Amino acid sequence: MSTEDPVMRLSEEECRQRLAQQELGRLVTSVGDVIDIFPINYVVDQDTIVFRTAEGSKLVELTVNDEVLFEVDDHTDADAWSVVVRGRARRIDTIAEREAADRLGLAPWIPTLKYNYVRITPTTLSGRAFRRTAEPERYGVSEY
Repeated sequence: MSTEDPVMRLSEEECRQRLAQQELGRLVTSVGDVIDIFPINYVVDQDTIVFRTAEGSKLVELTVNDEVLFEVDDHTDADAWSVVVRGRARRIDTIAEREAADRLGLAPWIPTLKYNYVRITPTTLSGRAFRRTAEPERYGVSEY
């Protein structure tokens, strides 16, 4: 990032790298006029995102409309970033796919049974990195 611009657009490869660094993100679903957001833990498998879920509204919503957004960010140091994935989600159904997903080592963060795997295949990736610094002068006038 240059000293003039505190916001930098990330390349698709940089977005993929940052997705692989994290394990918690937010899944956005929509059905009709209803938009929901769910925190999920995940793993990156090749160029896709895999997560586990129990039976319930999340799985039903993905069955009705497979178009999703998925967002991951990190803001733990002076430079923060955010990656947004637009893609299609589908339940992993075949035995071979489930066995492969089992080998990814994806465990629930909370002690609940989650038998369903879902794979998000990205259609677009976008991301930005931000330098966290003091706010610049407002209105071209220094304070007091």
